Amino acid sequence: MYNNFIKRIVDFTAALIGFIILLPLLLILTLMLYFVNKGKPFFTQLRPGKNEVLFKIIKLKTMNDNKDVNGNLLPDALRLTKIGKFVRKTSLDEIPQLLNVIKGEMSIIGPRPLLTNYLHLYDAFQKRRHEVKPGITGWAQVNGRNAISWDQKFEYDVWYVDNVSFLLDFKIIIKTIVKVMTSEGINASDSSTIEPFNGK
Repeated sequence: MYNNFIKRIVDFTAALIGFIILLPLLLILTLMLYFVNKGKPFFTQLRPGKNEVLFKIIKLKTMNDNKDVNGNLLPDALRLTKIGKFVRKTSLDEIPQLLNVIKGEMSIIGPRPLLTNYLHLYDAFQKRRHEVKPGITGWAQVNGRNAISWDQKFEYDVWYVDNVSFLLDFKIIIKTIVKVMTSEGINASDSSTIEPFNGK
C-alpha cells in the first residue's frame, strides 16, 4: 500500500513544500549559472523512469560546453565551473528535480535515473531497478554514491526495490542529509564523475 499509494502522496507534498521553500535559492543559483554557462543555467536530458518510460530530467548545469580545437567537448573535470563545483558538492544541482517529482515522473527516494544508452546493456537483474520510480536520492547514494562500483550500485538499487517502505525511505532521507553535509561519495575515486557503464 505504501509503495502504490502513500508514497506518491508523500512525494508530491514534500516536493511541493520543498520547491516553494528553496525557490529563492534556486532563482539566485539560476541567475549565477546563466552568466557562467552563457545563458544555459539548466541541464535537461531524457532518462528512463518506471518501466523504462522516458522522461526529461532537469538539473542545474554544473559544467560549461567548452570544446577543444577539434570541436569535441573537454573532459568533465575541465568543464566543471567554480560555481558548478560548489553546486554539485552541496547537491544543489538536484533542486529542479523536485519538479519531476511533482509531475509524478520521479520519487524523492528511488534508484537514480541513468542514461538511456545504458538500457540495452542491462541484464535481467539490473533491469529490476526500473520496477519503481527513479529518485532524487536512493539507497546506493547513501552507500557510496559515485565512489562505488557499478555492480555495487545495481545491488543496492535492486535491494531497495525489494525492500521499499516508509521507514527505509525515512532512513535514506536522514542518511542523505548527513552525506550532503559531509560531501561524501560525490565523486568517483579518480574522476569528477563516475565511469560510464559498459555492461558486464
